[in-house]
Formats: sequence, C-alpha cells, structure tokens
Amino acid sequence: MEDAINIGKEIHEELVRQGRSVAWLSRQLGTSRMACYRIFNSYSIDSRVLQRISKLLNHDFFALYSDTLK
Repeated sequence: MEDAINIGKEIHEELVRQGRSVAWLSRQLGTSRMACYRIFNSYSIDSRVLQRISKLLNHDFFALYSDTLK
C-alpha cells in the first residue's frame, strides 16, 4: 500500500505520547485490551470507533486522511 496510513500505529503513538495506558483506553471504549492491540495493528478502523478514540484522546485522527487529499 503506497502512502498507506497506519492508523493503529498513529493511535498507539498518541496514547503513549499522552502517557495513557492500553488498560485506560480499553476501559474507556468498553472493550478488552486485546481488542485495543488489534486496533494498534490495523491499517483501517471503523469511523465511529475512530471518532470515539479521537474524542477520548482529544486528537483529530481524521486529519491524517484529510491531509493526504491536499
């Protein structure tokens, strides 16, 4: 995939940058830590889940996609 955005990696990096744990994210999302690790290893994510994560981390992950259109 040329210029593919690794959204899972971006989410994980932001989580670490904020000093938050995977356990914290899984509690906030109401899911397991294993499900979070699957997100971190994904190149794609459901837009509703991405919106929730964006709000939780106060970070616009959608901008990564918008920026590629410019």
